[in-house]
Amino acid sequence: MLYNAYELQRSFLAGASAMADFSAELLQNPANPFSYFGGGPVIASALEVFAHASAPRGKPDFGLDRTLIDGEEVDVIEEIVLRKPFGQLKHFARRGVEGGPKLLIVAPMSGHFATLLRGTVERMLPVADVYITDWRDAKLVPMSEGAFGFEDYVDYVIAFLEAIGPDTHMLAVCQPSVPCYAAACVMSADKNPCRPKTLTMMGGPVDTREAPTAVNTLATERPHSWFEQNVIVKVPLTYPGAGRKVYPGFLQLAGFMSMNLGNHLVSHWEMFKHLVQGDDESADSTKRFYEEYRSVCDMTAEFYLQTIDLVFQNHALPKGEMTHRGRKVDPAAITDIGILAIEGLRDDISGMGQTRAALNIATSLPDAKKCYFSVDAGHYGIFNGSKWRNQVAPVVEQWMAANA
Repeated sequence: MLYNAYELQRSFLAGASAMADFSAELLQNPANPFSYFGGGPVIASALEVFAHASAPRGKPDFGLDRTLIDGEEVDVIEEIVLRKPFGQLKHFARRGVEGGPKLLIVAPMSGHFATLLRGTVERMLPVADVYITDWRDAKLVPMSEGAFGFEDYVDYVIAFLEAIGPDTHMLAVCQPSVPCYAAACVMSADKNPCRPKTLTMMGGPVDTREAPTAVNTLATERPHSWFEQNVIVKVPLTYPGAGRKVYPGFLQLAGFMSMNLGNHLVSHWEMFKHLVQGDDESADSTKRFYEEYRSVCDMTAEFYLQTIDLVFQNHALPKGEMTHRGRKVDPAAITDIGILAIEGLRDDISGMGQTRAALNIATSLPDAKKCYFSVDAGHYGIFNGSKWRNQVAPVVEQWMAANA
């Protein structure tokens, strides 16, 4: 019923958004005298903010068709290297450019599309041959494709690394830090030639017992059954994945918005003021952020519930209790992968020390293969924005070069 109620509300808001957008354009039309005086500009701005906030959204495009290398503009072509039911491996091929370190960016399966890391990809394109995991919206995957759980996520990461080939560097943003670490352990134990040269983890919940945040507290103060009963729903008949149990993206978005509701309200108030003042450039900057932020997708119930269980409630990886296909996931198996842990001092999703724990549990890895870096940024700022571009990315570049 919850998903059906959401779809009904979304349909109503889609119509209201279209009407508000039409009304705003009418009020702003130069041929309309009301657009020059009185409350016309104010009403038009308010309608525009409402239209943007309530508009339905699908999967955004990366839109990265060019990059700058050594002062020269180079065309970028998106290509699919490997397709699988719940995700695909996307490659940003730089036309005419050969060589350079191969980098697999593992995007989180946490309610947003991989395009949330557009800024991450854009910054690394001039210096690396970039690939990214492009996860599929679970509501679009037919039931015939089976389930997708935590172990499947690890298998996908391994398959993607094998598709790219040896000497690949891997960068995990937030949630995938744990499955990527598990994949590195499994591949190291198997002496897989395609195991990553380096593993960089940014704001990842490796050990959530360190500096617990509101997200961690929510996951631990309720029993596992509570999540299964309250946030897991079935996909409606209107989608290809009808009947599949999922954790819907709109619930994930509601949770994130409620954590910083005051900041989001201020952002929309500022956008309204910019529109009234005619400062379209500043208003467009806010619009672009929320276009991406509000574009959400569903994840399978089994992956979500297993992540809650393994990562947040039982801390299986740091306690040495995680298994994969019946085998122990042993961090001591990692002996030659350069591990870089990056944390944000103001991260309210993954607290300080949670990612750094990855270095402590790699007991067989020499200290020269371990590196830690912290930056004065929030969770989003670790992998997007000026601090990512100017402070974090250079550290990632240097670490890849040092372990080439």
